[in-house]
Amino acid sequence: MRDVALHGAANVPIVVSNRSTCAEPRTENALTTTVSSQASSPGIDSAYAWMRLGTSVLLATIGGVGMWAVVVVLPAVQAEFGVDRAAASMPYTATMVGFAAGNVLVGRAIDRMGYWIPAIIASVALGTGFLLASLTTSILQFTLVQGLLIGVGTSAIFGPLIADISHWFSRRRGVAVTAAAAGNYLAGAIWPLAMPFVMKAEGWRFTYAAIGVVCLATMVPLILLLRRRAPRAAAPGSPGSRPVQPISLSPAALQVLLVVAGLGCCVAMSMPQVHIVAYCMDLGYGVARGADMLSIMLAAGVVSRLASGFIADRIGGVKTLLIGSVLQALSLLFYIPFDGLASLYVVSLVFGLSQGGIVPCYAIIVREYMPAKGAGQRVGIVMMATIFGMAIGGWMSGWIYDLTGSYAAAFLNGIAWNLLNMAAMVLLLWKARRSAAAMA
Repeated sequence: MRDVALHGAANVPIVVSNRSTCAEPRTENALTTTVSSQASSPGIDSAYAWMRLGTSVLLATIGGVGMWAVVVVLPAVQAEFGVDRAAASMPYTATMVGFAAGNVLVGRAIDRMGYWIPAIIASVALGTGFLLASLTTSILQFTLVQGLLIGVGTSAIFGPLIADISHWFSRRRGVAVTAAAAGNYLAGAIWPLAMPFVMKAEGWRFTYAAIGVVCLATMVPLILLLRRRAPRAAAPGSPGSRPVQPISLSPAALQVLLVVAGLGCCVAMSMPQVHIVAYCMDLGYGVARGADMLSIMLAAGVVSRLASGFIADRIGGVKTLLIGSVLQALSLLFYIPFDGLASLYVVSLVFGLSQGGIVPCYAIIVREYMPAKGAGQRVGIVMMATIFGMAIGGWMSGWIYDLTGSYAAAFLNGIAWNLLNMAAMVLLLWKARRSAAAMA
């Protein structure tokens, strides 16, 4: 269809629609055009959309415990099962592998049937996984439960949730996406603070069982509030609509580039997030101090994610991600010379403020340069790459520690992977600018 806008004497736009069979002129005034566009995209940027965002953040804050609980119990699990640091890191790696696979599988499912049904199934798997993990008798059993149930179950509150909320916003899509993603970091700020108190009194097994009960009792009712299907995208040219931006890359090539970038940034990101508790124990500061630093890191990440959303709505996802990646590399470098207690608190705060907005920006980039159809699967694939990066990086840092007896080389390894992410973003920015210049 080809639309031609004509302007009459009264400066009222008249839209003539030429179809392949029979062209019939149709006149609409500005008010009718606005009403029509709103009718074609019910719910976008509405009060319900904001209510849905708030529910999504709460859901992610509860369900996000699946990513962070294993980090807090890592020293206790290592001591109980009598394994080395690399083996003790495997449950986290398995969690991230399951989390990665779940982001793609659940993402594809929400593209076909909406969010709530796949999310209900995932939340039951998550709660059941914590209950079963509390009964395991070996590191292998614990690793399998973490990967197959907790990891896959947690995935519903990350990539699929971000993709779902992106359909409900146009004008403030960056803010909405990063706010939904912030729930994961809120979980990382809250749960590691609460867990050590319960673990000290009752042990890690009771703590895991209690988390399972909380997840089952709260997540299912919240998901039932999200049963409405995602609205259609706003019509091009309607108020608040966002056209797909041009770029001299095929969708497949862009997807591969984002996968490489996501892998690189999250191998780097995993070093402090996965090993900060163990690092503090090695330095003699104890588990509680390490958990405090993890909470500070992730609380700062919430601020970073929200700020990145506002920035991305103004300068775009690619530039915002590149800024965060550069700052992350610098903060990783600061961990090496500054290992005093006060210094580690400050560096952890700086790290959180630097890296928090990086991962949500991938979802923003997908929506900026790719069509809305299939967004759940595309976002899920990129999130899978970031999670594989966390999984590989978590194990790799433990392996490097076992080889060298120090985390200094692990921090340098993270910086090297971070440079890969920066190179991919520079290439993407160059391709986007070339396309924009060609069209101009």
